[in-house]
Amino acid sequence: MGKRVLVVDDEKLIVKGIRFSLEQDDMQVDCAYDGEEALKMARENEYDIILLDLMLPKVDGLSVCQQIREFSDVPIVMLTAKGDDMDKIMGLEYGADDYITKPFNILEVKARLKAIIRRTAQKAAPESKGKVVQVGDLVLECEGRRVSIGGKEINLTAKEFDVLELLVFNPNKVYSRENLLNIVWGYEYPGDVRTVDVHIRRLREKIEENPSEPKYVHTKWGVGYYFQH
Repeated sequence: MGKRVLVVDDEKLIVKGIRFSLEQDDMQVDCAYDGEEALKMARENEYDIILLDLMLPKVDGLSVCQQIREFSDVPIVMLTAKGDDMDKIMGLEYGADDYITKPFNILEVKARLKAIIRRTAQKAAPESKGKVVQVGDLVLECEGRRVSIGGKEINLTAKEFDVLELLVFNPNKVYSRENLLNIVWGYEYPGDVRTVDVHIRRLREKIEENPSEPKYVHTKWGVGYYFQH
């Protein structure tokens, strides 16, 4: 059975082109043309990946992304017509996994989607299944990809969880931002190291009592980030 993709864009010709191309690779493609429809479909169906335009009628792409993150960690790739860095970083801050700027090459889109689906499948592989790690109040469940602090579940995005899991399983090992970018996002990821900073900042806001004086995820100035037991 091919992978199932949701494509969300209000430009019907773009959707038609992406759909045709993905279906040629045996992917099952659903389409939505506004934010409301996208949210409804994301709630009612299980997707392997969602391709989501930034500028949408009714509910914009960032809000859609944010709302999907409340109930799912499905990989989300933002499509943005603007090449502005802040927009890219903002897209990632709202829980997106990657972004592609318009105009794009459909072959590049396909390659990026496949790479993310492949990495997500590898992450679900059994090597870390069943592991539960507890550090102080923090409990990390690998199989359910859940994190709780003092018994209260913390809602992390897929990438925030990946970063935390890597750091927790390698305590006191300092990872440079480039390292984290390559391991968590993959070598083919075109973003820059600020993506890592954004995710670390958001992770701290969620798991640290005082993000400016972290207990778990520490910064080694000029080098990178590490987790301390």
